[in-house]
Amino acid sequence: MAIDDREAYVVAARRSPVGKAPRGVFRHTRPDDLLAHVIQAVLADQPDLDPAQVEDVIVGCAMPEGEQGMNVARIAALLAGLPDAVPGVTINRFCASGLETVARAADQIRLGEADVLIAGGTESMSLIPFMGSRPAFNPRIFDDADVAIAYGMGMTAERVAERWQVSREDQDAFALESHRRALGAQEAGHFADEIAPFDVVEQRPDLEAGQVVASRRRVDADEGPRADTSAERLAKLRPVFAARGSVTPGNSSQMSDGAGAVLLASGAAVKRYNLQPLLRFAGYAVAGVAPEIMGIGPVAAVPRALQRTGLAAEDVDWVELNEAFAAQSLAVMRDLGLDAQRVNPLGGAIALGHPLGATGAIRTATLAHGLRRTRGRWGMVTMCVGTGMGAAGLFERTD
Repeated sequence: MAIDDREAYVVAARRSPVGKAPRGVFRHTRPDDLLAHVIQAVLADQPDLDPAQVEDVIVGCAMPEGEQGMNVARIAALLAGLPDAVPGVTINRFCASGLETVARAADQIRLGEADVLIAGGTESMSLIPFMGSRPAFNPRIFDDADVAIAYGMGMTAERVAERWQVSREDQDAFALESHRRALGAQEAGHFADEIAPFDVVEQRPDLEAGQVVASRRRVDADEGPRADTSAERLAKLRPVFAARGSVTPGNSSQMSDGAGAVLLASGAAVKRYNLQPLLRFAGYAVAGVAPEIMGIGPVAAVPRALQRTGLAAEDVDWVELNEAFAAQSLAVMRDLGLDAQRVNPLGGAIALGHPLGATGAIRTATLAHGLRRTRGRWGMVTMCVGTGMGAAGLFERTD
C-alpha cells in the first residue's frame, strides 16, 4: 500500500494482560503504572522514533478518579519517561473511551494538526468500583422522561434479550464459545505480539526476620479465560438482574483491570522516521440509542462508519465486537448480519475481560496484530456504550 502523507496510521499497538477484578493479579496494581508500561512498549516497538516527537498523549478512562484521576494521561506520560514537553489529556466516553482516543488522534493527524500521537486507555475495576467511589445521580433521571438512564447495565441486557428474542441457551452457547476461542488463542500464542508482559511486585512482612520481603511475578497472559467452563456449568448459574431473566454472570463480561496504547503517525512521519505501519485508520462513528436498550448501540453506529468509508459489512474480515453481554452481542450480530466466524475470532470480553475505558485500545491492538497474522484487509472495533450509545472504528491493514 502506498503511504499517503496526510493519512493516519497505527504504527504500534500494545496492551497489558487483563486481570480479573476485584481479586485478580492486578488488584494492587495502579492503573497509571499499567498505562505507563504500555506507552513504553509502543515506543520500544518503533526505536527510530524519538519520544520527543510525540505531540500529545490522549487516554480514555470510564471512571477517572482516585488512582486513575488527576488527568491520568499526563501522569502516565511522565511515569513512562516521556519528555516534559509532551502533554496529556484524559477523555471519557465510558466503554468506548479507548477507541475514542484512537479516533481523535487520527482526526488530528488527518487535519494536519499533528504528526505523532499516542492514544490509549486504562482502567482498574479493582481499585475504582463500578460507577465510581461516590455516585451522585441527578434525581431527574428517575423522572418518566429520563428513567431509562437509571437502569443498570444488566437490566438493559435483559431488555435487549427480550426485545430481540435472544434465548438463555443461545447466550450460554455464545459465552462458552468465547472461552473456547480465547483458550485456543492463548495456547496458539496469538496474543504474544500484542501483550506487553508486566511484572507485579508484592511486598509482604516477614515477621521472623523483621523485614519486608518483595516478590516479583511476571504476568504475560489474560486471567479471564476458564478451561473449566462448560455448557452444564453455565446452565446452572442463576440470573442476577431479573428474577425470571436470562442474563447471568456466565454470559456477561468480566470486571477487569488493564491498559492499552496505540501509537499513531501521519504518512509523512512514517516516511520521516522510518516507521512500520500496521493499520490505516479508515473511519469512525458514534450514535445514540434509547438508554434502556444500551447494548444495541453498534446497530446504529456501524452503518454510519461503513457508509463513511464506502464499505459493506461483508467487506470486513475481522470484527472486534465488545461482549458486554452475550444478549446484546447476539442481537447486534443478527441485526447487522455479521458473520459469526469473523466476530471475535480470539474470544471476547466474556472470556478476556472488559476494563471499561481501556477496552477500545486493547481491542485495537488485538485487531492490528490479528489482521497482520491472518492477512485480512479490513477490520472493525465496535462496542455499546453506557447511557445508550454505540461506537465503531474501521481500519485497513497496510503491511
